[in-house]
Amino acid sequence: MSDHPSTGFLWGTATSAYQVEGAVDEGGRGRSIWDEFCERPGAVVDGQSGRVACDHFHRWEEDLDLMRGLGIQAYRFSIAWPRVLPEGTGHVNERGLDFYSRLVDGLLERGIEPMATLYHWDLPLALGEVGGWHSRETAHAFAEYARVAAERLGDRIRLWATLNEIPVIVHEGHCVGTHPPGERCEAQVINQVRHHLLLAHGLGTQALRAAARKRPSVGLVDCPHVPEPLTESEGDIAAARDAFERMNGVRFDPVFRGRYPAAWWEAQGASVPEVRDGDLATIQQPQDFLGLNVYSSWNVASAERGVCQLETHFPQTDLQWPIMPDCLYWATRFAHEVHGLPAIFITENGCAYPDQVNGRGEVDDFARIAYLRGHLRGVDRALAEGLPLRGYLLWSFLDNFEWAKGYAKRFGIVHVNFETLRRTPKASARWYAQHIATHSPPRAERA
Repeated sequence: MSDHPSTGFLWGTATSAYQVEGAVDEGGRGRSIWDEFCERPGAVVDGQSGRVACDHFHRWEEDLDLMRGLGIQAYRFSIAWPRVLPEGTGHVNERGLDFYSRLVDGLLERGIEPMATLYHWDLPLALGEVGGWHSRETAHAFAEYARVAAERLGDRIRLWATLNEIPVIVHEGHCVGTHPPGERCEAQVINQVRHHLLLAHGLGTQALRAAARKRPSVGLVDCPHVPEPLTESEGDIAAARDAFERMNGVRFDPVFRGRYPAAWWEAQGASVPEVRDGDLATIQQPQDFLGLNVYSSWNVASAERGVCQLETHFPQTDLQWPIMPDCLYWATRFAHEVHGLPAIFITENGCAYPDQVNGRGEVDDFARIAYLRGHLRGVDRALAEGLPLRGYLLWSFLDNFEWAKGYAKRFGIVHVNFETLRRTPKASARWYAQHIATHSPPRAERA
């Protein structure tokens, strides 16, 4: 294999399996809860699904060549659980593992560091039908899956993420019902689902470390609330930091402190989750890094009686997300200051715009370039201040299936024509390639 950037800061990009792979009936893959959810009338815009998506399953070599041409140093992808264990447990689908093995080899041959996410929401339908994340057994099934993946791929993959965005799984799937399983549950059930996801993270971390043939670097990927101080006065910064700790504590305290926040637990009353002996010790596995998916924030200021959240008006992306360029800096700083993390990755950051190919065959997504330019100044500041930020992974490499929003919301730096599947690098891809080239040490220093 050729040299690849195993040390130093990594500039990369990201996708997830169900959003790009397609080939849902090929290679021995089982059905996922997203396959079933997309078949429900009205669940997804225009009845769309990830059945074909970007056809990355067949076109991965073309996609990896595009990455190499842009100078991409790291690629965060997810492994589809139902492609590896079609029923969630038991029978291992070797053809599915072969696909990911080829993908990893292809990345390393091109000098691109792989970062594998084990769970990016595509739970095997067989597990969904027997309780899904309501069931404690799903956490143990996840550990089995983590072991299988690490035994086959852990000799080459160094960076492993367990679960992607527990808050979205809980809120969209079990509070408002806009993601599978499409439920609106009571508070105790919601808290129990979250606890099982945290338990899966802990069990999966243990399984990865036990099974991988070389020492893995393992972390959780989260999408934290990011309160941003209105000014850089000591009072405003302290208020925002306190809000960050409080608003994310229900997940971060079990992972980093081995307990649920006392104030949160008391406030839940009879809705607290069932926590068995040893659960919190299992959840509190040492973390090699924390992945932060950050797209926006909001301003807060200190007030006599605590934090005052401010109504502010900023430009917005196509998903009506406020554009707050300093969010990456504050997310990194607060995560480190509150929890003393050894390493942090920005595992997702990007923006959706209605990009179209123009008459010259190009996509002039200048709004995305402006977005990236502003946000990456926060990365520069974090690095200049010595914060342990180890990489930035832009979301997304390809326009893809944006879950219940379908295909209209385009996040990619590479445009995909969803009728022909033709790839067209956008102006932002060229801009990002130049940014990587000018913000990286020579190759020999990184190898």
